[in-house]
Amino acid sequence: MQNKNFEVYLDLGSSKIRAAAFSNDKKNDNFFYESKYFNDYLKIESEIEKTISKLEDKTDEYLNEVNLMLDSPEILTIGISLSKNLDGSTLKKQNVKFLIQDAKQQILSNYQNYDIIHIIIKNYKIDHIDYTFFPTSINANLLSVDVIFICLPKKTTRYYKSLFSKFDVSINQIFCSSYTKSMNYKNKLFTIENIVFIDIGFNKTSLTLYNRNKISFFHIIPVGGNHITKDISKILKINLADSEKIKINFDNNDNFLTTKGLSLDLVQKIIFSRIEEILELCLKSIKLNENIKVTDKFKFLLMGEGSKILDNQFKEKIIFSHKIDLLEETTQSICESGLNLSKGLNIQEVVMIAKKQTKEGFFEKLFHFFK
Repeated sequence: MQNKNFEVYLDLGSSKIRAAAFSNDKKNDNFFYESKYFNDYLKIESEIEKTISKLEDKTDEYLNEVNLMLDSPEILTIGISLSKNLDGSTLKKQNVKFLIQDAKQQILSNYQNYDIIHIIIKNYKIDHIDYTFFPTSINANLLSVDVIFICLPKKTTRYYKSLFSKFDVSINQIFCSSYTKSMNYKNKLFTIENIVFIDIGFNKTSLTLYNRNKISFFHIIPVGGNHITKDISKILKINLADSEKIKINFDNNDNFLTTKGLSLDLVQKIIFSRIEEILELCLKSIKLNENIKVTDKFKFLLMGEGSKILDNQFKEKIIFSHKIDLLEETTQSICESGLNLSKGLNIQEVVMIAKKQTKEGFFEKLFHFFK
C-alpha cells in the first residue's frame, strides 16, 4: 500500500530525529515531530520506531516509504571536469547528458564503496567562456562541464536501509542534510549573493559556499561538537556526560561549575579554542580549494545543533576574522529543505528518480533543468 496523502521526510541528526509529513492534498495539514536520543546510537532503533508510530498516528496512514536526510564525517565530495569537442556544431542538451553520464560512470568505477547521493553542475564552459546556466541554440567548438558529486559510503546506506526495513519502511531518497539545508536557506536569502554556511555537527563540520548565488564548494571537515566535549573531559579530567553538560550550559550554570570546582575562564578557553580552530579550518579550506584570496565579501552563517554553543553571552571573546551570524532552524525548515530539493528547486542539481524498473536507463531519469 502506497502513501497517497503525505510525503515523509526524516532528518536523522546526532541529537534529534526531526520528522515531517507533508500533505499532497491542501485539505490536509502538515505534521511535524521531534524525537531526542542524545547521541546514543544504541537508542536509534527505538526512536525511529517511535517516530514512525507518531507519524502514522498523526496522518492516519500506514508509513511504507521515507526520504532520509543525514550527515556523516565519511561523506565524500568529488569534483570532476569533462570536455567534449563539438567542432562548431549546435550545442544540445544531449551533449551535457552524455558528459554527466560519463562523469557518473567514472565515479562509480573508481569509488566502488560509495553511493552517489547528489550530482551538482557547478559550471558550464563553452569555448572557454563560463556559464552558470545552460545556453541553448548556439554553435560551439568545445563544451566543458564542472560537476560536484556528494557520495555516501555504501555501508552507511545499507545500514539505514536495513534499519528501516525492520519496520517495513523503505528509503526513497537519501539527502546530505547540511548541503540540502544550505540550498533551501540560500533561496530565502536570494538578495545575498555570497554566503558561507557552516554546519557544526557531532563529529563533523560541513561547509557550503555560494558564490554569486551558485553553489561552488561543499566540504566535510571531520571535527565537530563532540571534539569540544572530549577536550573538556581530557583537560578537566571529568567524564564525558559532565563535559557535555558544561559545554551546553557553561554560560548560565555557574552553580554546576562551582560544585565541580571548575574555573569558568578555563572552560571558556577550552571551548573557544576548539571553535576558533574549526572556523579557521573552514576558512583555510575555502581559500585552498576555491582559490579565493579575499573572503570579506562573503556572509558567514552558522547552523546545526553544534553551532548553538556560539550563542552565548561570552561569544565576543571568540577570535575570528569574519563576523558570524547564527541561523535559527526549526523542524519545519529543516524537513522542508529535503522537500524543496526533491521538487527540483535547485537549478544546479541533477535530480535523479530512484530506480523502479530494472530496464530503466540513465537518460530516462529526470533532469529537471532539461525539461
